Amino acid sequence: MLIRNALIAGNLLDLRLREGRIAEIGANLRGEELLDAAGATVLPGLVDHHLHLHAMAAAATSADMSGLDPLGMAHVLAGAPTDAHGWVRAVGLAADLDGAALDALHPYRPVRAQHRSGARWTVNTLGAHRLGLATAVHPGIERDSAGRVTGRLHRADDWLRARLPPTGPPDLAAVGRRLSRHGITSVTDATPNLTTFDAAALPQHVTLLGVGLESPAPTGTRVGPYKVVLADPNLLGLDDLVDRIAAAHGTGRAVAVHCVSREALALLLAAFECTGTVDGDRIEHASLIPEGVIEILAARGLRIVTQPGFLADRGDDYRHEVPAGDLPDLYRCASLRAGGVRLAFSSDAPHGPLDPWTILAAATARRTPDGQVLNPAERIPPHAALDCYLAPPEDPGGAPRRIARGLPADLVLRRHAATIATIIGGRRVF
Repeated sequence: MLIRNALIAGNLLDLRLREGRIAEIGANLRGEELLDAAGATVLPGLVDHHLHLHAMAAAATSADMSGLDPLGMAHVLAGAPTDAHGWVRAVGLAADLDGAALDALHPYRPVRAQHRSGARWTVNTLGAHRLGLATAVHPGIERDSAGRVTGRLHRADDWLRARLPPTGPPDLAAVGRRLSRHGITSVTDATPNLTTFDAAALPQHVTLLGVGLESPAPTGTRVGPYKVVLADPNLLGLDDLVDRIAAAHGTGRAVAVHCVSREALALLLAAFECTGTVDGDRIEHASLIPEGVIEILAARGLRIVTQPGFLADRGDDYRHEVPAGDLPDLYRCASLRAGGVRLAFSSDAPHGPLDPWTILAAATARRTPDGQVLNPAERIPPHAALDCYLAPPEDPGGAPRRIARGLPADLVLRRHAATIATIIGGRRVF
């Protein structure tokens, strides 16, 4: 393929793509299949360093409760389709509903509704009956003071999945098309405890964090650091966390640790004091980072994969719900870069906004949905934000990829703030 009239570092040039790489860059190149960029900017394809592909596919066929009041939620549930086994699946729940509250919205069919954080499900009475919840045993099944189930299930995805009838493989082809429309050419799936994964439907390069320590990479994927979840409020004990990190390091893998609270971060750093760190160890989310910890993160060579897009998506909730003293520590960007911490961005889709350009704008402006600026000291300039999407998937927070001869032909063409083409391995996918 030949791309004509592409804007590269301020110069109009042509690119010849051959065998999945950039073979030549110059002026007035000739021959081959032609794509006229007409002055569009050409960038390396974007890398989303943390998302959940299967959950994205499932969310696309679920009732969306985002931003709705009770009347709106009831209306959406009433019109929602069921799966082949009669369940209504809902996502984006912001309210702290229990099973009785979900019954008030929709008692007619079994419903399971996922909190927007992805950490909790709520089922109504019919759903609880289907699951045998009253007699089930799992630490994530919430019970009230009288021992009755409330309908809430915390960090119980594997348990829930095992008790639901199989619905067939998710439609990853549709997910791949969405990613391509945004110029995303590589993704890192952060779903823990993956047992199977079919990458054939995705044009993107795929890295998996949730593959077991003794398991090979599924066909068409690359295995990344080992996913460890530090889930609040039931955090792992220090010894257990040390054992998990040491086991991963012992197989030659780094770790990618889910960590959203101050308490989880303190526990993790204590564990690293025992195990040491290896190149590639990374902290997922790092939602709250006290200023005094930044120097420790940099000294240990830890990478932070965070989601400033949450500021644009739910920043007003943070302003009202997060203690005022914690707001300066929320989704840090500028102070981490200034402190020498390697920083990468991601969406956490479907739990956060997927569009990388929205996320980049959030990192540079830090505006909430109501237009308020949340901690302007953590703003970073546009070029620095873009670099957080340009590091290779195997090196989040590392040197950003550039357009150069011999590099993989994973490219995105942008004109007037819109993606006009995405190319992966020299093949146009959007």
